[in-house]
Amino acid sequence: MESSIFRYILKHTKRDQVIILLLTVASLPFMYATLEVPKKIINDAIGGANIPDQILGFPMEQITYLVVLCVVFLVLVIINGVMKYILNVYRGVVGERMLRRLRFELFGQMLRFPLPHYKKISQGEMLPILISETEPIGGFVGEAFALPAFQGGMLLTYIFFIFNQSIWLGLLATALYPFQFWLIPKLQAVVNRLAKERVLTVRKLGDRLSDSINGMQEIHANNTARYERAVISSWLGTIFRIRYDIYKRKFFIKFLNNFLAQVTPFFFYLVGGYYVINGQLSLGALVTAIAAFKELNDPWKELLTYYQTREDVRIKYEQIIEQFHPNGMLDTELQEAPTAPLRFGKESWHASNLGYAEHAGYQLLERLNFRLPMNQSIAIVGNASSGKDELARLLARLYWPTQGKLTLGEADIRQLPQSTLGHQLGYVSDSAHIFSGSLRNNLFYGLFSAARAYAEEQQWQVKQAQLSGNAEDDPGQDWTDLDRLGIENEHQLHAKLVDVLELVDLKQDVLQLGLFGKLAEEDPALSEQIVSARHVLRQRLQEDDYQGLVEVFDERIYNENLNVIENLMFGIVANNQWSYEELAARQGLQDFLREQELFRPFVKIGIEITSTMVDLFSDMEENADLFERFSFIQFDELPEYRAMLSRIRDTDNLESLGSETVAKLLALTFQLSVARHRLGLVDKSLQGRILYARQHFATRMKRIGIEFYPFDPEAYNIGLSVQDNLLFGRTAFGQARAQSRIGTLMREVVDSEGLEGSLLEIGLDFHVGTAGSRLSVTQRQKTAIARALLKQPDILIFNQATSGLDPSAEVRLIDRILASYHETTQVWVLNRADLASRMDQVLVMERGQLVDQGSYEEVSREGSTFSQLSG
Repeated sequence: MESSIFRYILKHTKRDQVIILLLTVASLPFMYATLEVPKKIINDAIGGANIPDQILGFPMEQITYLVVLCVVFLVLVIINGVMKYILNVYRGVVGERMLRRLRFELFGQMLRFPLPHYKKISQGEMLPILISETEPIGGFVGEAFALPAFQGGMLLTYIFFIFNQSIWLGLLATALYPFQFWLIPKLQAVVNRLAKERVLTVRKLGDRLSDSINGMQEIHANNTARYERAVISSWLGTIFRIRYDIYKRKFFIKFLNNFLAQVTPFFFYLVGGYYVINGQLSLGALVTAIAAFKELNDPWKELLTYYQTREDVRIKYEQIIEQFHPNGMLDTELQEAPTAPLRFGKESWHASNLGYAEHAGYQLLERLNFRLPMNQSIAIVGNASSGKDELARLLARLYWPTQGKLTLGEADIRQLPQSTLGHQLGYVSDSAHIFSGSLRNNLFYGLFSAARAYAEEQQWQVKQAQLSGNAEDDPGQDWTDLDRLGIENEHQLHAKLVDVLELVDLKQDVLQLGLFGKLAEEDPALSEQIVSARHVLRQRLQEDDYQGLVEVFDERIYNENLNVIENLMFGIVANNQWSYEELAARQGLQDFLREQELFRPFVKIGIEITSTMVDLFSDMEENADLFERFSFIQFDELPEYRAMLSRIRDTDNLESLGSETVAKLLALTFQLSVARHRLGLVDKSLQGRILYARQHFATRMKRIGIEFYPFDPEAYNIGLSVQDNLLFGRTAFGQARAQSRIGTLMREVVDSEGLEGSLLEIGLDFHVGTAGSRLSVTQRQKTAIARALLKQPDILIFNQATSGLDPSAEVRLIDRILASYHETTQVWVLNRADLASRMDQVLVMERGQLVDQGSYEEVSREGSTFSQLSG
C-alpha cells in the first residue's frame, strides 16, 4: 500500500479526480455570473441606467429588462444548484468506493500478518482502526483535490469580482490573508501532534477495555472492580487532557478567523462609503462587493477546515499503514497462488538445523534435525515449555522458521502456496476458533474453496466491486468444494458428514440441538411427521416407566409446568415478539384481565413475588445457582424493585399505581410456574378462573394485535421447539432423572419414526453464537476435529486438540481416528505422554530441543526424558 494518502488516492481515482476538477472549473463561470447579474439588476434594471433597446430582437423596457435579468439569475441559481448536486454525489460515490477499497485492502493485510503478531495486538486495537478510524479517510477522498479546487476557485472568483469593482476594496479584502497563512500552519502543527497522540491513546484504551471484558470472570472472582474502574478512569483522563488541549488550539484558530472576517467589513464600509460619496464607485458595486466579501468568508472557512481535515487524515492514514505493515508478512503471491501438487517420497517433513525465535530473538526452538515418515502416526510429547506447540505450528507453516530449513515432501515449506497447505493439511489446536454462524458452516468451513460468481441479475454488485477493488465472488452461495472430496452431490456429502459426526461422537449432540431447535420455515410434510411421532410418543408415555414424567398440554387442565401467561393463552407468543413486560404493558390485555377479574390478583401476586425476591436474593452472589434457577429479576435490577416495593403503600388501592409499575408486577406474575417456583401463589381457585378466561383469550387478543400460536394436539406449533412439539407438554419439574429418561425415549421414537435425518438438518442449522459460545468446550473441540477430517487431507496435525475431553473420551477418539485414517500421516501433540504408545513414531521435546526420537519402545527406556514425562 502507498505510504502517502495523496499517492494512494491518485493511484486508484486519478480519472475520477480529473472529472471532478473539470466539473469544478466548469461551474466557476456560472458562479461569477451569479455575482455579476445582481449588480446589473440593481444598477441598470432598478436604477434605470444602461437599459438596452432590444435583446435577441425583442424590445426592452425597464420592467421587461428587470424580468429578463431576474429570470437569468434564477436559471443561473438552478444551474449552480444542479452542478453542486452532481459534484457532491460524485464526490460521495468516489469517497465511498475508496473507503470500501481501503478497508478491503487492510483486511487483506491482516490475512497476511504472521500469526505471532496477533499476540502483540488485540481486537480492541484492530477493530476501531478498520471500522471507525478509516471513516474520515473515505470522506476526504472525494474532496482531496476537488474541494480545494472548488473552494479555491470560488475564493479567486470572489476576489477577482471585488478587484473588478475597486482595487482598494480588493486589497482590503485580502490584506490579512498573509498573516493567516503564516500563523495557522504553526498552530495546526501542534493540533496534529496532539491528534496523533489521541489516536494512539484511544487504541490503547480499546486494548485495555478488551482485556477487561475478556477477564470479567477474574475481576468478579478477585473483587477488583474498583481497581479496574481506576485504570479506565486514568485512561479516560489522559484522553480528556489531550482533547482539552486540542479544543483550545482548534477553536483559537476558528476565533482568529472569525475575528479577522468581522474586522474587514469595517474598512469596506469606511473606504467604500467614502468612494461612493465622492462618486468614484457606484452604490450597486459597493453592495455587490460587500455581498461578495460575505460569500468570500465561506470558501475561506472551507479551505481552513479542509487544511485541518487533510492533516488529521494524513496522520490517521500514516498510522494505519504503519500498523498494518508488520515484519514477516505472508507474500501476496503465496497467498493468492493456485494449488500446486505436492510430491511425497517416503518422507513428509525433513528438518535441518530448524529454529524458531520470537520476542527480539528469544529462541523457542533450536537446531532441530529430523525426518518424519509418510502415512504413519507421530506423537510429539514434552512439557508445556518444551516447544512442542511451536513445532506443530511450524509443521503446519502457521509459524515461519527463523533459521535452518524445513521441507514438506520435496518442497521448501517457505515456498508453498497457502492454497496447497490448506488442501493438503488439516490442523486442529486446543484453541480452535468456531465462527459465528451455523454449525453446518463451521463443519464445512475447511471445504469453502469453490469460489462462486454473482448471478446475472446481480451484475451491479460485481461492477461496484470492480470499481472498488473488492472481491467479485458471491459469499451468499454454497462454496463447498465437492470435487475436492471426489463426490458428486449433496447426498454423498451428507453421508460423509454423518460418518465423521459419528466418528468424533458429535452426532448425538447435533440430534439434541435439532430437538431444541425450531423449523426455520413451514414444512408441511415434516410437520405432519412430527405430529404423527407425537402420538407414538404419547402412547409410550403411558407405560409405567414413564408415568408422570411429562405434563401434557390439555385445554381443560391448568398445566403446572407452564407459566401463568402460557396457561392463560394456552399457546406461545408468536416469534417472541413481546417480552413479558411489553406484553403486560398492553392496555388491551390489562382491560381483558380486568373483565375476567384477574387484574387485581395478578398485581397482588406480582407484589408478593417482588417482596419474596428482594428478601431472598438481596444478599446473594450474582452467579449463585439458586438465583439463576428461581429469580424472576436480573441481579442488577434488584435495587430498582426494592425501591418500587417501598413506594407501594396501599395494596388495596392498586389503581393508583403507575403504568410502568403495573407492567413490571404483571410481568412477574406472567412468569410464575406452580411446579417450578412452588410459592403457593396460584391456588386451585385462581387456576379455575384462568381456565375460564382461556376460553375467551384467543378472540380478544386478535382484536388488540397480540399474535400467538395456540396449542393444538393435531397441529405442529411453529413457536415451540421440535422437542416440545413431540412431547406436546413439558417435562415435569422435580422428577428424578426425568430429562435423561425422556431423552432416551425420544431417541427411540425419533429412530422408529425416521426423524433422524430431519433432526440432523435442524441441528446443523443451529447458531453457535460468537466464537461458538453456545456450544460446550467439548462440542467446540469435536467440531474443530470434524472440520479437519471432512477435508480429507493427506496430513493431519492435532496440536493438543483433545485436551478438552475427559480421559476415556480422549482415548476413544484418538483410537478411532488412528484406525479410520491409518493411511494418512498423523501428527499428535499430546499432553498425556502415555497416549504415545498408540503411535508409530515419538518425538520428545525439552527446552526447545529434540532430545529423543524413535518408536515408543525406544524412547520409553528407563531413565529417558520420555519415561520422566510418562511417569
